[in-house]
Amino acid sequence: MIAPLVDRLAALKPDVIIHSDMARTRALALPLARHLGMTCIPEPLWRERDFGTWEGQSWNAIYRATGNAMDGMMNDPEHFHPGGGETTRALLNRIKHAMETLPETGTAIIIAHGGPIACARLTLGNFDFGRLTTLVPKTGEVISVTSSL
Repeated sequence: MIAPLVDRLAALKPDVIIHSDMARTRALALPLARHLGMTCIPEPLWRERDFGTWEGQSWNAIYRATGNAMDGMMNDPEHFHPGGGETTRALLNRIKHAMETLPETGTAIIIAHGGPIACARLTLGNFDFGRLTTLVPKTGEVISVTSSL
């Protein structure tokens, strides 16, 4: 699955490759950078949400253990800490900061996780929190955006 994605991303002719610094994103960022003869930049701001004690558990397992507690991520984005982790607002603010640190010109490829990508799309589209779950991309999906940030 990685080789076709590397080819697809390389065709975008990026000026910079940024990834979340996690193994899942590094597994794509490093082959892409080698293919293009570039280096990639690990940036922890693009990490997935901190899910605290929920980290690594399936949604089904969390639901079985906590009922509909996970709804708090959308119903109370300012205060709900999933598994004691990061609120939706904190994730959104972190991604806004990450977006502000992007190069002002050129093409940047950001290899990140569903939550941060959804937050970037939410910010760029000026959507409300209610849309967040609809903005999470599928695994391996390429999202292209143009921004004047």
